[in-house]
Amino acid sequence: MDLQTTLAGFPNATPLDGLDQAWKWSLGPVLHFAGVLSEDGTRLLQTNQRGRHDEELARAVLAFAREHEQALIGTDRPIAAVTGFSADGYVFDAVAATAPEVHGHHKAQNPDLTAVTYIVFPAFATEVSGRESLEEAQARYQKMLSPAEIGREAVPFLKMSFDNPRTGGGSTNPGRALTYPRMLRQEIPQLEGAPGGFVEWENRTGEVWRVTWDGEWVLSGAEGERRGMSLDDVLDVADRTLLLT
Repeated sequence: MDLQTTLAGFPNATPLDGLDQAWKWSLGPVLHFAGVLSEDGTRLLQTNQRGRHDEELARAVLAFAREHEQALIGTDRPIAAVTGFSADGYVFDAVAATAPEVHGHHKAQNPDLTAVTYIVFPAFATEVSGRESLEEAQARYQKMLSPAEIGREAVPFLKMSFDNPRTGGGSTNPGRALTYPRMLRQEIPQLEGAPGGFVEWENRTGEVWRVTWDGEWVLSGAEGERRGMSLDDVLDVADRTLLLT
């Protein structure tokens, strides 16, 4: 496949100023795309924006991605991220990349292009662990992160399991599963008065923490066991564990 010819043939495609072998194109007023060829010219690094559009941000993401392409697309990880990114007016501090089997873009109209396309997007260091399975990477990219929304907030990586004999609530999956930080803050307070219950979570660095109630809060994790904490203290620790980079 001649990638340069393919990209130049996209609707409304024009060269992306300031970056060699890069193009921008759009589908109507809502969907905006930009892409740059990898250093060897065999793969496409593509970034997508939906709604709010910022060409400067797209150019910065693509330039950073090509500079760090070995770490982003040179491995067999379905999703990867490199920290150290910055762009004026934004608080993103990383760029992430998803493999073809994660994003599936171009699949309907040009499946050959899908196989060599990696979607890159501005991200936060807390969002990608680098240990995601294919299914977890798909869930993060397709459902949880809203990567085409450049005004989005961070969604820190979190896997959680819980059981609460008082409320009858609990995990239905084996082991810990991906969820949103708000779920962690929702379930921890429910443990009060529920001996035998627990909330367990894993952050992006792989640390595992566990909260139980036996007449007082018991927090176990990387720092050992802690007791005598208030609920606010426990929730504060939980928040901080998700921000570790």
